[in-house]
Amino acid sequence: MLIWTLTPLLLPLRYTWKIARNASDSKTNLLVQLTDAKGEYQGRGEAAPNVRYGESPERLMQEFEQLLAAGLSRVGSLAELEALLAAYPPAHALRFALESAYLHREAAQRGLTVPALLRVSAPAARTPTAFSLPIMDPGAVAGFMQEQDMRRFPLLKIKVNQESGYELLREVVRAAPGHPLLIDGNESWTDADALLHFLEKIGQLPGLRVRLLEQPLPAACTTDYEYLRPRTPYPLFADESVTDTADFAAIARQFHGVNMKLMKAGGYHNGLRLFAQTRAHGLQTMLGCMVETSLGIWSALQVSALADVCDLDGFLILRDEPFGLVREQDGELEIVEL
Repeated sequence: MLIWTLTPLLLPLRYTWKIARNASDSKTNLLVQLTDAKGEYQGRGEAAPNVRYGESPERLMQEFEQLLAAGLSRVGSLAELEALLAAYPPAHALRFALESAYLHREAAQRGLTVPALLRVSAPAARTPTAFSLPIMDPGAVAGFMQEQDMRRFPLLKIKVNQESGYELLREVVRAAPGHPLLIDGNESWTDADALLHFLEKIGQLPGLRVRLLEQPLPAACTTDYEYLRPRTPYPLFADESVTDTADFAAIARQFHGVNMKLMKAGGYHNGLRLFAQTRAHGLQTMLGCMVETSLGIWSALQVSALADVCDLDGFLILRDEPFGLVREQDGELEIVEL
């Protein structure tokens, strides 16, 4: 019989994390641990609840108890775990934590790396990552960028909204002219023409260099995205638009690329399916994250060889990172523990 435990992790942040839809000074993630009665092999997984999808620590803890009552401790194979999760579907973040804990334990038991178990290429020894600037007063940008030594990262991700997006980008470009930027609107705009006006305006900033524009309008604005795709001066990437039931032919008519997050995909296997669909439809691939510990980032790095762009800075936002499974140096990530 397997022994599953779920432990809340209160994670104070190094600074206020503000995006277009909310702001926070701490996060509560959940640690799933799995072992057998002998304690010979164990696996761990992390769940980072996403308020965009109605996830909360309390909801995930309730779902975990329901799964225990439904027979979680009696699953004897990955197929049995998947069947249980299909019969009692939990939030995607919890599903990922459960599946990854099971697969991490299985990899240890079989003497395999996680990429070998998943049959994907191993990650590079060092993986370049973007680093994010949250929404803040534009006057604080230069000091924040200097304090965080942000220019060491090969890509900078700028969280923007309609109210201050132009001013934020102006200050970023002043502090780091010519530095490649990812612009993330987190569904802040609701009008395609207003967004195009914003893009035209920022395009006049001297030294602006944009790698991609991520999910500026709500996912429901499919017609607007089809209108935007041939008109945007920057590659348009989907995030919230990509769900389990996404029609990738439709996604390809709206976007140039996809940001896949394992927390949102609900597991390695679904994440790999989303990556395969992305590639099959000629779209660029990006691997993202939530605010996570190094356990969640370690998990994402196991499939990072499949991504064109990695945005895996979630653990760098934490004040006291608890696991130390990944280290960052000069804007690149290195796995400490295989």
